[in-house]
Amino acid sequence: MTTTPSPSQDVSAPPDQPTQILFGTDGWRAKVADDFTFQNVRRCAHAVAEYVAGRGEQSKGVVIAYDRRFASEHFAAAAAEVFLAADIHVALAAGAVPTQMSSFEVVQRGAAAGIVITASHNPWTDNGFKIKSPSGAAASPEMLVAIEANLAANGRLAIPRRPLADAEAAGMVERFDPFAGYQRFIRRNLDLDRLKAADLDLLVDPLYGSGAGWMGSLLAEGCVRVHEIHSERNPYFGGVNPEPIVPNVNEALATLTAGGYDLGLLLDGDADRSGMADERGVFVTTLQIFALLMYYLVEHRGLRQPVVKTVNETSMAERLGKLYGVEVYETAVGFKYVGPKMIETGAMMGGEESGGFGFGMHLPERDGIFTDLMLLDLFLCEKEAGRWPVSKAIAHLHEIAGPSSYRRVDVHVDRATYPGLKARLLVELPERAPTALAGHPVVRTQTLSTNDGFKFFADDDSWLLVRFSGTEPLVRVYTEAASQAAVDEIVAAGEKLVRDA
Repeated sequence: MTTTPSPSQDVSAPPDQPTQILFGTDGWRAKVADDFTFQNVRRCAHAVAEYVAGRGEQSKGVVIAYDRRFASEHFAAAAAEVFLAADIHVALAAGAVPTQMSSFEVVQRGAAAGIVITASHNPWTDNGFKIKSPSGAAASPEMLVAIEANLAANGRLAIPRRPLADAEAAGMVERFDPFAGYQRFIRRNLDLDRLKAADLDLLVDPLYGSGAGWMGSLLAEGCVRVHEIHSERNPYFGGVNPEPIVPNVNEALATLTAGGYDLGLLLDGDADRSGMADERGVFVTTLQIFALLMYYLVEHRGLRQPVVKTVNETSMAERLGKLYGVEVYETAVGFKYVGPKMIETGAMMGGEESGGFGFGMHLPERDGIFTDLMLLDLFLCEKEAGRWPVSKAIAHLHEIAGPSSYRRVDVHVDRATYPGLKARLLVELPERAPTALAGHPVVRTQTLSTNDGFKFFADDDSWLLVRFSGTEPLVRVYTEAASQAAVDEIVAAGEKLVRDA
């Protein structure tokens, strides 16, 4: 693709020392005004534009969306100008929208790719650049390899760009609002009118993110009563990471504990991840949510297609799989692995520990809004079966799938020393591997396929996972066991392994 600007184009001067940009488990993320700059966003857009042009798909156009983070709309405009300079039509979101709306629009339009300016649940100081494939799934590892190669070559190039206003006047830009189309899309697989008619009180917490207002709008004009907190735009996210886990959602849990609600539904900062709490304000882990969704699909919908889970997901999936005759596939962490595996296997659902779930009937990509609606439908089905309130329905799940307690600890590391620590721990951890987990002997050790951690299995089905994050400078320690006491003991041992290094 040529980098020579036309008379209507401008160029961005190349930096003296270009930033190395690599895409982790879910896009590229960095601190705003440090590495996440307009120039680097333009470089990312240029690399994707070259990928699209290399496949001869300029005429298909690209979809660009953005979240509510600081300056996201301006970074999105900067990316759009680069695609426009390459004569690639742009469908640009008219406002901040959930990340999965990019996936939806890519599929509906047959676009060559989708771009989302978001750092998902990262700290408020960050922003990020996600890429969607033509299937709507996260860009595959193969697609990212090609784009990263383009990035490595464009660090010192003057990036061509066409002013957005000029391109809009020429009809090269379409502003889109995905709500009406998305509502029609989900009606194919969910009876929205049934959900609206439910006599329930819902608490929704979008954590100030781009999912604000969506649940209330989708469930409007019915009997269900939706009360939403943290709806306004706040790029500071109230001082917490916008990830729907404790302690970030403590205010929502306290509101539920005070009474008056049947269910709490949660979203992350860009609304592609979901969370929940029961009527008592008891937080439901993402591993429990995976099992609940799998149970819902097989028990209430009668589906038997495979499911796909990441290496840090629940062992309840295998137990449910044996009970219902459903094959379970495991992938590395990240929907760039889950989505393609779902497509390959014809899976009915896929999920990861971070609260991201995708569905074969819907999109092979995470959708926190659709997931929350599916959970609502599940509990209405359970209510009709006499298992109500929500806490009783969850207890019934564990009668079928077995017990599960879960915890994750994030050990934060200085960004500069992170690569060296990772290299050293990848050598040392197997040498200092635990021989027992909460009194149960370790019977197997698994090296992750992406060579970024290890998983240790005990003879009672409990496990400990130590893994290096692909999006932040931290080491994640995960565990699942039959009791909370065992979980606390195991995760403390795992955290000590990391901190001793």
